[in-house]
Amino acid sequence: MTTSPTAITHAPIPSHPQTLIGRLRDILQLRFTEIFAGLPPAALADISPANPLKRLARVLGYAGLRLVGNIVKPIKNRDDLHGKVWLYVVSANNYDALEFIRQARPDAVLVAGQAKNIGRYNAAVNRLSLRRKLLYYWQFPLAFFGLLKTDGGRAWRFFDFIFYAIGYYEVYRRALRHYRPRAVVFSNDHNDDARSLLLACRAEGVPTAYVQHASVSANFPPLGFDLSLLEGQDALDKYRLCGPVQGRVELVGMPKADAYLDQKNTAPAVRRVGIACNIHDPMPALVDTLVYLLRELPELTFTLRPHPSDGRDFEPLRKLLPALQWSSARQENVFDFLLRQDALVAADTSTHLEATLLNVASIYFRFGTFALTNDYYGYAARGLVERADAPAELTAALRRYAHHKPADLYLRAAYYNATLGTPDEGRSQLRTSAILNNWLNQSASTS
Repeated sequence: MTTSPTAITHAPIPSHPQTLIGRLRDILQLRFTEIFAGLPPAALADISPANPLKRLARVLGYAGLRLVGNIVKPIKNRDDLHGKVWLYVVSANNYDALEFIRQARPDAVLVAGQAKNIGRYNAAVNRLSLRRKLLYYWQFPLAFFGLLKTDGGRAWRFFDFIFYAIGYYEVYRRALRHYRPRAVVFSNDHNDDARSLLLACRAEGVPTAYVQHASVSANFPPLGFDLSLLEGQDALDKYRLCGPVQGRVELVGMPKADAYLDQKNTAPAVRRVGIACNIHDPMPALVDTLVYLLRELPELTFTLRPHPSDGRDFEPLRKLLPALQWSSARQENVFDFLLRQDALVAADTSTHLEATLLNVASIYFRFGTFALTNDYYGYAARGLVERADAPAELTAALRRYAHHKPADLYLRAAYYNATLGTPDEGRSQLRTSAILNNWLNQSASTS
């Protein structure tokens, strides 16, 4: 295949770590970063409780419900996994990012871990058995004390993550030897199960590809797939900050946005404002901001969209602000949500980029003061979105957009979406499929 102007070839893929501690440090790379360890206690508590007894209780619950549950729960896959192209997903967002490949290739199958929660797509994915994962927990003491030596207090603080990660690598190596997939395509490069499968693929010689599904940060693990299909220059620049970029890289735009790019918002003024929040946005500050906005801007319609993983109780807020509308991220696609908005207000979320692509006026506003995630994706610093640092500034910005919203806001996203404004705009799925098909053919011819 002729190399396109957006193709970048880097260093060869390294071999997989040979030791247990080396593998687990790779698998848990993001969990042991300073920015993760320094998350606000309220946000971190939902992921890993600060109290060691609560962490232990969660570990025991995982062992009983997930590990033992996997043994007794039958697996009935809808597809034959032998020799297929696996599309490995760890969330509904991953599913949305890779589904077009399944539709384009009859040999592609969607795959997830046995008990992984894929939201509304739980019944639509094939499952990899994790029954044998329980056999590897004799490694936990070795792993825990080994990581104590290399990572100190963080191994103790996150011993629950160490426990969860045990056994994935070995079980996935066994699955790869059994099914011999033609290749594995990922849309997540930092979760423990995804990284375990990546290392297992390296060990078993199975080709790997990566399709970016959301904005990335400089805290992610180094890029290490045989083929990486990134959305734009921003992602590549961020991965270069993560470490050596390995394998072949292509900039393909945003496949999941193809069907929406011709539906850009042409409203000349803002009337509808979406508010996106997640567990990192403290509830008191979120409530105070919403109360302020609805009081100061009664002529605008506000819709709150909590992240699908945000399990906090929003019922008091519903009663406090009956005029506030709601969007369920578990039921409504993010682009469908944005099509109903003229502006977006949010802190650190890739929804800013998706909004800008649709010419929705997007404003970066932090509901908290956690310093380490200040402009986490760099959207405000690069001018993708406007920034407001106080409720009064946010209100002033929305008033300004309520008088006039520019028609060319979407052009700000060109640095993030390589096909924007080119003949390939809206054709990222076709471009991605073509590159992936050629790569698979080349992999087959050299194997």
